[in-house]
Formats: sequence, structure tokens, C-alpha cells
Amino acid sequence: MSYKVGIMGATGAVGREIIEVLHDRNFPLESLRLFASERSAGKTIETPFGDITIENADFADYSELDIAFFAISGGWSKENATKATDAGCYVVDNSSAFRYDDEVPLVVPEINTDAIGDSKLIANPNCTTAIAAIPLYNLHKEYGLKKVIISTYQATSGAGAAGMSELTEETRNYLDGKEVKNKVFAHPIPFNTIPHIDSFQDNDYTREEMKVVWETRKIFGEPDLAISCTCVRIPTMRVHGESIVIETEKPISPEDARKLLSNVEGVEVRDDIENNVYPMPLTATKKYDVEVGRIRQNLVFGDRGLEFFVCGDQILKGAALNAVQIAEKL
Repeated sequence: MSYKVGIMGATGAVGREIIEVLHDRNFPLESLRLFASERSAGKTIETPFGDITIENADFADYSELDIAFFAISGGWSKENATKATDAGCYVVDNSSAFRYDDEVPLVVPEINTDAIGDSKLIANPNCTTAIAAIPLYNLHKEYGLKKVIISTYQATSGAGAAGMSELTEETRNYLDGKEVKNKVFAHPIPFNTIPHIDSFQDNDYTREEMKVVWETRKIFGEPDLAISCTCVRIPTMRVHGESIVIETEKPISPEDARKLLSNVEGVEVRDDIENNVYPMPLTATKKYDVEVGRIRQNLVFGDRGLEFFVCGDQILKGAALNAVQIAEKL
């Protein structure tokens, strides 16, 4: 079979990446239509499928589509998702609009495809969650996760094309001795780290940090999993890094963890410290797999603790790739 596919928000960073992933993975397309705001409607963009004219997303006829990727704001998704599903169209939503709705499956295909059931609306997880989820879930299945502590090193791509542009432009200003400004981020990003992503919550964690908690619990089906996170923005273009500490129910060794993760779909073990091989944005950029390395026994939890570092392309596995993988399962 082949499918009539639409991408809402096709001119944004994630929308454009979905186009590339559909092409790279030979997704069975009957047709591909691209939608964006009224401002972009009528423009033509180059794609691997040829030149395609952008349509106004507000006037999409979902009865003419089989699958719609929503790579657009959460508010817009809430207003339009039901229109699509009522017309018989599957929606893979990349926003946070439905992630915490008990009636909407939140899916990482390597983990919980069964959660889709007969739902026409499927939520894509936050990029930070998606990157950590696959190695964590496989360790959880084998050893049982008791506690999870995550510290992230998140690229400017997490704030979309505007975030990447701000890094480029303001770095140039910094090097030219000009005033360095900030619009997208809370502070100037060049040569800086900012421990603040999204809004602060009542518990003094940010919403980005709590997304990792809420979403990991939902995807794993473990509502009481003890997990905390600190999210930090760093001046890189794409790929999020995450330092992860786990305490396990069963004894665990680095050797066994390496062996286990080496056989996991969606994971590439890069863990050869003698040759300076470990996960980095430099090597994980444009890569489908999540890199895992620096695997070692945790000094606090001993033989029931492990520490490791992951890097994953935020725009790919953190967004576009995961969305297309969901569509493939449909």
C-alpha cells in the first residue's frame, strides 16, 4: 500500500527533517502535501520528491490524507487534531499538546508500539525523553530501574531554527566584538551554558525537566519510577547529550550493560576510552541511532549502579525520525 501524507509545519526545522526521513526510509507515499502558516502558503520549496507548493494549514482537508504529521505549535494541534481524526486521518503530533492525556498513546516505537491500539492520534515524545528512552528501557527490562538521575547538555536545535540562527548570529557578533543579544534564550548563548529550558514549575524544576519525568513514566508504564532531571542549554547546533545515573534492582556490571546495549535496535555503543571513543555531538549528528558510552560502575550505588553518557540527534530521533517510525507502524 501507499499513503497520502501531509506535513503541518513543513517549513520548520522538524517539518523539513520529516521530509528527508520519509525519503531516506523509502516511506510508501502515494502523495506528499506540505502545509504551513498563511504567511508561507503559495511558496514553493525544493524536496527530494521534487518542488512542492506550500498550502495553508488552516484549510487542510483531512479526508484527502491518510496520515498527517503535526510539526507545529501545541495550541494549533489542540485546535485541529480532532478535525483530522474525525475525517479518518491518523495524526502523529510532535507538540506537547497531548503527551500527558491518558487517552492518547505516547510512543517510542522500539518500546511501546502496542500502546497505539486503535487510536488515530499518537503523540511523539519530547526530544530529551526520546533520546534517553531506548537504552534506559532495555536496562530496565533486564535489571529493573530503581532510581534515574539525568543531566542534559541540549543543543540550540531544541529551540528550532530560530535557536540555531541565534547561536550562529550572536557567535559572529561575539567574535567581531559587537554586542551579543538574546531573544530565543533567557541569556546570550555563545560560549555560555544556561541551566534553564522552558518555564519554571512550582517545584523549582523546569517544565522541560518535568517532561522527562512524566513522559518516561508513561512510555515505560511505570507511574512511580523515581526519576529527576536537570536540563542545560549549551552552544551547539544539534544533538543533545545526557549524563545518566541509574540505581538498579539487580546487580549490574558495565561489561554486561555493553553487551546488552550492543544488541539493541536504535543504539550504537561507542565506548572505547583507550582510543578516546565516546558519544559526542560531532559523531551523532545526522545519525539515526543514539550513541551510548562512558559506561562505568557508579561510585555511589556500587554493583547496583551504572553511569553512562548518551548523545542523540534532537531533530532526528528526538523528533522527525521517531514520528516517521510511528507512521511506519501504522
